[in-house]
Amino acid sequence: MLTHEENELLCRVEGNAPMGKLMRQHWTPVCLMEEISEPDGAPVKARVFGEDLVVFRDNEGRVGVMDEYCPHRRVSLVYGRNEDGGLRCLYHGWKFDVLGNVLEMVSEPAASGMTEKVKHKAYPAKEWGGMVWAYMGPQDAIPEFVAPAWAPTADTRVSIAKALLPCNWAQILEGAIDSAHSSSLHSSDFVPARVGGAEATSKNWLRPSTDKAPRLQVERTEYGFRYAALRRPIFNANTHDYVRSTVFVAPGTVLIPPNNLYNVANINVPMDDTNTAFYFIAWGDPATTPETETWRKFLRQQIGPDLDERYRPLRNHENRFWQDRQAMKAGNFTGITGFPNQDIAMWVTMGPIANRSDERLGASDLAIVEFRRRMLDAIAEFEQDAEAIATGAKAIPQTVCSYQAVVPKETNWRAYAARYVSAKHALPDNEPAAIATDYQVRQ
Repeated sequence: MLTHEENELLCRVEGNAPMGKLMRQHWTPVCLMEEISEPDGAPVKARVFGEDLVVFRDNEGRVGVMDEYCPHRRVSLVYGRNEDGGLRCLYHGWKFDVLGNVLEMVSEPAASGMTEKVKHKAYPAKEWGGMVWAYMGPQDAIPEFVAPAWAPTADTRVSIAKALLPCNWAQILEGAIDSAHSSSLHSSDFVPARVGGAEATSKNWLRPSTDKAPRLQVERTEYGFRYAALRRPIFNANTHDYVRSTVFVAPGTVLIPPNNLYNVANINVPMDDTNTAFYFIAWGDPATTPETETWRKFLRQQIGPDLDERYRPLRNHENRFWQDRQAMKAGNFTGITGFPNQDIAMWVTMGPIANRSDERLGASDLAIVEFRRRMLDAIAEFEQDAEAIATGAKAIPQTVCSYQAVVPKETNWRAYAARYVSAKHALPDNEPAAIATDYQVRQ
């Protein structure tokens, strides 16, 4: 458990909060590219680290990420006219380009020279992996954008489900690194099966284990940490372990063990202290990775049936997340469809910021404990003028990835040669699953 003061340090990101300052040292997703796909289209509102932003694409296709509020009279630019190379405020007609330069001040005399005296706050923007990123740290030392592990190349298929959730970022991230909960909370969706490794179907994810109490081992790194959840496999339980190795990349990314078809990741971006943009990602080869709408339908995270047009879940605490008690009586463990919705129900019911001083943690919470220690230590290191965690020389090496495999007990999971799943590594359907799973993680 944490003290109240430690919990505040871990969770708070707004203003001058130490965690927010640390997070601003990283390029951060602000919205999906699909939200601003049209040149001169409608601007969108984003909120990151307690800052209200407006994001837009001009007629030349350039993307701007700016302070939402016009520097003149502080009205919202989300309602502005996106036209002819800039965003024009409706109130007095001031117009700004994607860099925050003032292009026109129609309400001011031309002789005033005021256009050269005003610069609107704008952040460097980058489009990659289906997201619009911004660097919101010190603008006098902007680091080069580095492609994330889950979108290593421009031709990688990246399918993203997005949901804006009314709770703190840390309790969401802790859910992503908590391997033990999946055997209970997701037991109707992550189904034990006589397979050689994790496999994906159109309805479920299959696992070669019935073990609900994994043994956890952690390795701390400069980019965060990685850990292994060791379970008894259905086959060869006396001689083998089923290993699921997860990677935490600070400050908010989790590389989740893949299945036989595609890789999985999660990013949690604090909108403010009590709201989070949750992104759940399938990525890999286009031949085996589901397209965006297929992915969202599988997760029950589609705009319309599951989310409103602003990516806010229709399931919530007030309507009990549409929990079906009759389905529970019939055998479904939670009565909540879509395994991310099962997670969301748990995260949201912890409250806007979870009270970690009242917890009773056990051996299966080792990764949770390490996450908290690692990030609190990262703040202390950063405040001593050290390079921020997971930046520069501390960035995650390209050779590190999450994986899952059934391996002999004497295998060192830390040294196990792993690589991400891709179509070129897949074997024919008639090959044994155990062989396919092992092949996909061997170098």
